[in-house]
Amino acid sequence: MDDQGNLLPPGEIGEIVWRSPQVMQGYFRNEEATDEARAHGWHHSGDIGYRDADNQFCFVDRKKDIVKSGGENVSSVKVERTVLACEGVANVGVIGLPHDYWGEAVTAVVAVKPGAQVDEQTVIEHCKQELGGFEVPKKVVVLDELPMTATGKVKKHLLRQEYARLYAGDTTAPPVPKR
Repeated sequence: MDDQGNLLPPGEIGEIVWRSPQVMQGYFRNEEATDEARAHGWHHSGDIGYRDADNQFCFVDRKKDIVKSGGENVSSVKVERTVLACEGVANVGVIGLPHDYWGEAVTAVVAVKPGAQVDEQTVIEHCKQELGGFEVPKKVVVLDELPMTATGKVKKHLLRQEYARLYAGDTTAPPVPKR
């Protein structure tokens, strides 16, 4: 479904929604969240995906984790998959951080494998080989370990809080191509 409540044909990316007698009654003491989850008469999963030619659902990302950078939607999952393939990277969380020019800047926070050497430029150069220019992280923060949930997921909300001002005052725009 798109943001206006229109069901999308196969191949188009939107939020995965469904109707079923098994859908929850609502959020406990949170009517606003319940109304949001039931918009347009469907249950909203918070997952972004599409139906393929065989009508199978393909997951793209969590809606809240899509980075909106320079008018493009960037899948954090796609960028994470690419960064994880970079030698020496043990784990990664890709987040969008406030940026005066881009709106949100794609940012990778990486944990390094024990004994490995990883730096920002190595990760960025690796990403440039595999991703579109708008998907390449603007910065890479290198840490020994990332904050994790008990189920092994990166706590992206903590990374967003910790690095919210990473680009403060940065209005860097891409260079204008010479003719």
